[in-house]
Amino acid sequence: MVNSNKQNIAYIIRGLVAFLFLFSAVAKMYPSPYFAISTFEIKQLVPLGFSQSLAVYFSRTLIGIEIALGLLLLQPHFLKRFVVPSTIALLVVFIAHLLITIAGGGNSGNCGCFGSLIEMTPLESVYKNLVTVALLVWLYRLLPSGTDKSNFSVLTTVLFASILGVFMVAPMPKVSATPTFEVGEPIPEESAAFPEDTLSATTIDTLAAPVVDNAPVKKDAAATPATPQEKPVEAKPAGPAQKKSVYSQFFANADKGKKIIGLFVPGCEHCRDAAKEITELKKKNKDFPELEIIFMDEEAEKIPEFFDYAGAKYPYKIMDIPAFWNLLGGTKDTPGVIYLWNGNIIKDWEGITGNKFTGAALMKELNKK
Repeated sequence: MVNSNKQNIAYIIRGLVAFLFLFSAVAKMYPSPYFAISTFEIKQLVPLGFSQSLAVYFSRTLIGIEIALGLLLLQPHFLKRFVVPSTIALLVVFIAHLLITIAGGGNSGNCGCFGSLIEMTPLESVYKNLVTVALLVWLYRLLPSGTDKSNFSVLTTVLFASILGVFMVAPMPKVSATPTFEVGEPIPEESAAFPEDTLSATTIDTLAAPVVDNAPVKKDAAATPATPQEKPVEAKPAGPAQKKSVYSQFFANADKGKKIIGLFVPGCEHCRDAAKEITELKKKNKDFPELEIIFMDEEAEKIPEFFDYAGAKYPYKIMDIPAFWNLLGGTKDTPGVIYLWNGNIIKDWEGITGNKFTGAALMKELNKK
């Protein structure tokens, strides 16, 4: 009876831990594998020091290992001798990494254990992993020695099939071209692009016209030497000095005067709300800056719905998911709204928490001199 109870407890622990690992792997691929994995790479792996080229391999391999361990806990081959100890070792590595993260950056943000499906702080994840390790140690003690089956090919087949499966459902991204300049790089004086409406045609003609004196000139008057005609002073654009922003590679006029750049996901309700609020502001303010949008290539088919909700159509580009996150900033979130003036970032907003976009905040910046 005692052995039967131990066996039942062992089955329950195996089922619970297997479910935890499988759920963790699936959550990292929610709501779509490529989007979720790319987000996991930019927000979790790259800040740890992984290069982007290495992160795309590591992320898929890690998720594949999680799936494999979840499946292998449900089978009898090398269960006590290899599978359970390997699972404990992986969790210990996770715990060590989380503790280092907490020591270096505090207990803030999402640890990424369950992707964006269930957000957990690093400390919450440490507690979760410690409980899991305790269950696995208990399982190890419950499993009788010498009862493992010994077909090692089962382990290798499950492992490689799981990793390969992740690479298949989330193919490797295409390499995106990197900008040839940095944000805020000054534009050379001879190539500076100023707003077309800085000088009207009438103003230019007035500045260039010679001064004519219609008063009669006495014949005996001493001739006065002609003074050289001064060149008209070229008008400079209002606002800060002209610079070249990273957004000028997407929109030719992005650095001309005041512009609003939106970094949006077509299916994101908060992004749609931000675009709608900007549309309302544009209707109420005659000189409101032009909005130009860079969409993440996630649910791009919803772009028409996005504009229908926003109440207006705007110039837009579509960017690959990893490149989009790099442009927005790995630690930032959508919706992203950037207020540019002559290529200078005057103010930017992101996410839906502390630094979220509001129309009132934008108008406050626009009304500053």
